[in-house]
Amino acid sequence: MVKRPLIRNKFFLPLATIPIVMSLIGLIFIFEASAIRSASSFGDSFHYLKYQAIWLFVGFFVMTFFSFFDYKKLYFFSFISLGVTILLLMIVLIPGIGLQAGGARRWIDFGFFNVQPTELAKFSIIVYLSSWFVNKERRRFTSFITLVGFLTFLIILQPDMGTAIIVFLLSLILYYLAGMNVINLLLLIPVSIGGFYLLIKAAPYRLNRLLAFFNPAADPKGITYHINQIFISLSQGGFFGQGLGASRQKYLFLPEAHTDSIFAIIAEEYGFLGAVILICLYFIFIYKIYHLIRVAPDKLSKLLATGVFAFFNLQIIINLAGMVGLFPLTGVPLPFLSYGGSNLLISFALIGILLNIEKRVKV
Repeated sequence: MVKRPLIRNKFFLPLATIPIVMSLIGLIFIFEASAIRSASSFGDSFHYLKYQAIWLFVGFFVMTFFSFFDYKKLYFFSFISLGVTILLLMIVLIPGIGLQAGGARRWIDFGFFNVQPTELAKFSIIVYLSSWFVNKERRRFTSFITLVGFLTFLIILQPDMGTAIIVFLLSLILYYLAGMNVINLLLLIPVSIGGFYLLIKAAPYRLNRLLAFFNPAADPKGITYHINQIFISLSQGGFFGQGLGASRQKYLFLPEAHTDSIFAIIAEEYGFLGAVILICLYFIFIYKIYHLIRVAPDKLSKLLATGVFAFFNLQIIINLAGMVGLFPLTGVPLPFLSYGGSNLLISFALIGILLNIEKRVKV
């Protein structure tokens, strides 16, 4: 029997090329958007740039590690990952350990760096559920919904509604694509609506965010300030943009300019044309993952690739939809471009898993 060659580049660019290029571009815009805030807060305009560059360097090695780590062994790794995730999600809620910012307690300070456990939760739920659903004898809806509900509950306690939505949707997508009972998912619809209502009643600020989404002009100096500043950035960009470094909104007008709102800075400086090019790059990247799903060699690899596909799609869609007023602002970062080491590391770890799967695909 003649051994068939391994699959190679199917879409003119290697899978990791766009993420690496976009991360390098992200460094430029993170510096631009954060230089003034960084100088005023830390006395060093390069503060955020240096940290993101370090995370990118580490992320490259994390991606390399998982590209050589046999994805079939992730079944055993997933137990450790999930256990550590649950532990960190509980530890971050302890006052004095979990760092609080903007009314949320989402980070753990390890001295030289901070870790956001919710980002690890995204990785863990993909790896654990993909491994779980391969085994027919473990297809229990009650166990599944208990685990997902517990993780989502811990994330909401921080509170981090955006990540809770992503983890919940990732779980449902994997459950459905694993061939589980669709009726069980339909039963979750009224439960989810009821849970959403209770969350709004428990925290009035969530209702304010929802009202700001429906009427951005309601309180431009209060609850709708953020979205209005985003709209100003987008409108100032026009078709061709103001040019590199010409953004006005980065002068402390736009909140979270170097993190969740970095797309607004890019659109302001490079306009509608630059925004379209950026979205096209994301589309090519997503298409490559979709192609890998189609040729995945086994059920585990197909579920893993599908989880990664959903992960990037959800983050991109939720962030960009929030930027143009099609979805409430949730604090979800834009992959590879927004500042944040935890999200960057998890993103590159997932790409490493895809590269490992790609190595084992036959032509």
